[in-house]
Amino acid sequence: MNDQTKLILVKLIHTLIWIFFNIVIFYMLYAVIVNKIDTWLWIGFGLVALEGLTLLLFKFYCPLTVVARKYSDSQKDNFDIYLPNWLAKYTKLIYTSIMGIISILTLFRLFQ
Repeated sequence: MNDQTKLILVKLIHTLIWIFFNIVIFYMLYAVIVNKIDTWLWIGFGLVALEGLTLLLFKFYCPLTVVARKYSDSQKDNFDIYLPNWLAKYTKLIYTSIMGIISILTLFRLFQ
């Protein structure tokens, strides 16, 4: 397998994981908005916490970004994922903000 094919594979996997976490996070947002504090919400918190821990261990880089770097010299923010460059650049900020809202709403619902 050549480097271009390996990069495509990493980008595809990275994009699928990104989609998975979008489903998780937007379910969590839905759950706290409609006051559905259930097992899936807590599983979501666990998955997001594992993702956060992984990012901490890799100095705020996704491990797939580290792998993709072996196959590309690109300086674009989306060199390792099939997203628009602006979204790849601001993904951490966007989703950390959404998780902050989810956390606040969850606490509100729990103490309501």
